[in-house]
Amino acid sequence: MHDGLVAHILDMLRDWGGVSARRMFSGHGLFRQGAMFGLIARDTFYLRVDERTRADFAAAGSRVFTYRREGREVELRGYMECPPDLLEDAEEMIRWAEAAASAALAALSEKPPRKRKSTAKRRKRSASFSPRPPLPRRPRP
Repeated sequence: MHDGLVAHILDMLRDWGGVSARRMFSGHGLFRQGAMFGLIARDTFYLRVDERTRADFAAAGSRVFTYRREGREVELRGYMECPPDLLEDAEEMIRWAEAAASAALAALSEKPPRKRKSTAKRRKRSASFSPRPPLPRRPRP
């Protein structure tokens, strides 16, 4: 069912433009301008929320995205269910998606950049996990 829902949502957002879907874990992420603003999991569409939009979602009866990890339920409070009536109204869907994209871009700009390990550390680590021993050196003539 995921693929049908993904196709339906991408079709609804076509006039907005620049939206792509990527398979992630057991669902799909929806992206625009490099930021993930939507999530489809277990046949449910979730949109990115922030303090400005959370009350609108709560008023529409939306629930926070949850998943199970190591036997316990985890809430991902940054995503809430898309109100079901939006799935039939492209104009309203775009309006809510714009707010979700704005929240996603704001969250992305607040995140500190990820540090990459230095090349020397990566080489050292990959060498230490080599599946076979290094070849012996030949003496130079």
